[in-house]
Amino acid sequence: MTKQTVSSRELNQALSRIKKSSLTGPVIITDRGQPSHVMMSYAEYQRLTGKRTSIVERLSSPAATEVEFEPVTRRLGLKPAELD
Repeated sequence: MTKQTVSSRELNQALSRIKKSSLTGPVIITDRGQPSHVMMSYAEYQRLTGKRTSIVERLSSPAATEVEFEPVTRRLGLKPAELD
C-alpha cells in the first residue's frame, strides 16, 4: 500500500488521477501544507471501519454479476412433530 500526499489545489486540478491513486493506498490532502483530509477507496474505508455490506447492497451493485453464491443444504436431524 502506497501513501501519497497532494495539496488541495492539486486535488482540484487532477481529481481523476488522484481518485485512481487512492485505489492503491490512501492519499493525504493538505491545506496550506498541513494534512487535512484523506482520500481512500470505499472498500478500504469499509475494511478499516469493520462495516460489511448487506446482501441487499451487494446484489443491487453493478458488480452483482460477479458475486458467487452457492447455498448449502443443511440436515438438522429433526423429526416430524406427532400431532394426536
